[in-house]
Amino acid sequence: MSMSDPIADMLTRIRNAAGARHKRVDVPASKIKLEIARILQKERFISSYKYLQPEEEPQGAIRIYLKYTPDDEPVISGLQRESKPGLRRYCGSNDIPRVFGGMGVSILSTSRGIMTGREARKIGVGGELLCSVW
Repeated sequence: MSMSDPIADMLTRIRNAAGARHKRVDVPASKIKLEIARILQKERFISSYKYLQPEEEPQGAIRIYLKYTPDDEPVISGLQRESKPGLRRYCGSNDIPRVFGGMGVSILSTSRGIMTGREARKIGVGGELLCSVW
């Protein structure tokens, strides 16, 4: 069965696993999802991720290891898909939103690859606003 929004599926899996206090979650792999996982690790929202080679399936999987505070609260308190297949959301370099005054991260797909809103603002490029994490 084909999925209309694989990125929203990834974010929902992470959100549900964090809410259930799971240590890790597996999502079907793609290049864009690997880049989103890389950014989440770089911004310290997850502890790590690993690409699992495909055995029987046509595509591999990404195993994401979630991060929690010492009080056993998830580090990721919110994930929101911004640009949807039915309504794409683009923004210029001056219009990139700040998430919770800089406490969160916006992730964009630009002409120079997938990057955070902070990086895109710094090099002066805009693009499609994929999601916000806080």
